[in-house]
Amino acid sequence: MGKTKFLTALAVAPLCAVLTGCPADNAAQAGAPSSIPAYGKAPTTVAAPAQPSPAQSQSEANQRAAKVGSIIARAQASYTSGVQNYNNNRLDAARQDFDYAVDTMLSSGIDIKSDPTLNEAFERLLSDINSLEMVALAQGNGFSQPIEDAPLAGATEMTFAPNPELVAKLKGELNTTSDLPLVINDQVAGYINVFSQSNSFRAHMSASMQRLGKYRTLIQNVLREEGVPQDLIYLAVAESGFQPQAMNAKSGAGGMWQFMSYTGPEYGLIRNGYFDYRFDPEKSTRAYAKHIKKYYSLFNDWYLAMISYDWGPGNVQRIVSRTGYSDFWDLYRHASMPAETRAYVPQILAAIIMAKNPEKYGLNKLPPSPPVIYDTVHTDYAIDLRLVADLTGSTVADLVALNPAMLRLTTAPDMGFDLHIPPGTTEVFNDRLKDIPEDKRTSWRFHVVRPGETLDGIAETMHAKADEIAELNDVTAAKPLQTDDELIIPMTVAASAPRGVQRYTARRGDTLVSIADRFGVTVDDLRTWNHLSSSSVSSGKTLYVAEPVRLGPSGRSARGRRASRSHGRASASSSRGSSHSSKSAKAHGSSSKASSAKASTKSASHSAKKKHR
Repeated sequence: MGKTKFLTALAVAPLCAVLTGCPADNAAQAGAPSSIPAYGKAPTTVAAPAQPSPAQSQSEANQRAAKVGSIIARAQASYTSGVQNYNNNRLDAARQDFDYAVDTMLSSGIDIKSDPTLNEAFERLLSDINSLEMVALAQGNGFSQPIEDAPLAGATEMTFAPNPELVAKLKGELNTTSDLPLVINDQVAGYINVFSQSNSFRAHMSASMQRLGKYRTLIQNVLREEGVPQDLIYLAVAESGFQPQAMNAKSGAGGMWQFMSYTGPEYGLIRNGYFDYRFDPEKSTRAYAKHIKKYYSLFNDWYLAMISYDWGPGNVQRIVSRTGYSDFWDLYRHASMPAETRAYVPQILAAIIMAKNPEKYGLNKLPPSPPVIYDTVHTDYAIDLRLVADLTGSTVADLVALNPAMLRLTTAPDMGFDLHIPPGTTEVFNDRLKDIPEDKRTSWRFHVVRPGETLDGIAETMHAKADEIAELNDVTAAKPLQTDDELIIPMTVAASAPRGVQRYTARRGDTLVSIADRFGVTVDDLRTWNHLSSSSVSSGKTLYVAEPVRLGPSGRSARGRRASRSHGRASASSSRGSSHSSKSAKAHGSSSKASSAKASTKSASHSAKKKHR
């Protein structure tokens, strides 16, 4: 039995054991995806979480138990679909299914922790998804496209013989102006010489410098505000290559600065089933600045702060006490350190010096990416990114790029989140949003009428009903549509694209029209997303049925030598957290409940009429 199939059998068996009558033993024996048992029908009776109070009728207890069983059954259906996609190597689709399975429980309206049956099923679901994900990561992909290796990921620790001629030559040729104590000694010069002759290093370093264009100003501003040397920006060369969603498969460290899940919250890097602030460049950079400055305060030396970031401050304190040396280069010569920790400082110094001399080392071939700029609005309600795109005149893909911390296409209900939107759109976002009831923000849409559009045409395109649009927006024969009118588009949940579904495999008899109707999109959307030149579609073809986007990773691997590093964020002996998935944060700790509407449909209608000009 293959490793993946074996793990799949292990994953499904404990899930099934939660429910009455689910053949867990058969699952473990079957192994193959086709024989994975589903929960099937929800059990008619599931043990109630607690004895009902005297005021609670047995009927109410049974209704709650039945609801719990139904929730678990729906989650299992999505999980089983995810396993099938997983074993067919459709990892994006698998991740969407797994997200939907978790979301089914999180948005159930029941406090998961208060119900033992639901809590047990939820815990097993998270564990099983994580188990599957670790296999995917071990194979080098995870549930999303792989992250590029950081430039220093493949570098090994090396010892260089004294070479005063090379050191003198580099000192005379290179710009070493820095707010760090940049030195060029035999070790730094040796790494510069090795890296300059490595095509792989130069390629990865050039790509890192290109990505740095997006975040340089943002990072430099934060470092300046926190009193940290500007050139410590280049630690990200070793950590992630300036990739906000980098994920270490072995240690579970994540983000541009590779924070562990148990250390991030100390600096406000909240992590749950909807977002992971370790992947937010601004928030994680501020956490990094505070974290390494804390290490500097321990040793009054930036080099020792750097190796503390890699190895852990407790280990550094022990070798300082044992040897009596408080200078990194003395410790380098006389103390016992792990090979990668010994190499950490000289390798980063070499990378910094090369980055400051890009022309000499061919690191200026790729133009810097344009800076990322955005407005930030705080949400404490669930809102779909499709609606945010409508309100701000942008696209879902644009918003996903601005929000690498998001793990799904909606913000969290009853949970604060700092949502990044295109610059200069805060006022129009708030103005348009206020007319949409809070409980409709995951399904309703917004539309600005373009020249030549009709009410029927808009309804057909948006998969809504013309009469409902007209009623909500006070469109009548006496007050017909006009160009630039702003319309709120009421949509039923069934009319909007099924949540969690991004790809669909065409079946016999399917057409682009029938697929578009099924998923609440347009035929033109399907053609664009799938690069189709006609309306025909063959059976078995996999199509995107939602705009292809890349959300925050369930797990992305920073592969290579440094994949085993846990970065001393707590201590070297701390237990290693598994690679986070969008679920593994145990998000029920701050249990997410369906948000309550603050405005009724009637009040929305009243407000929307003011928008129709």
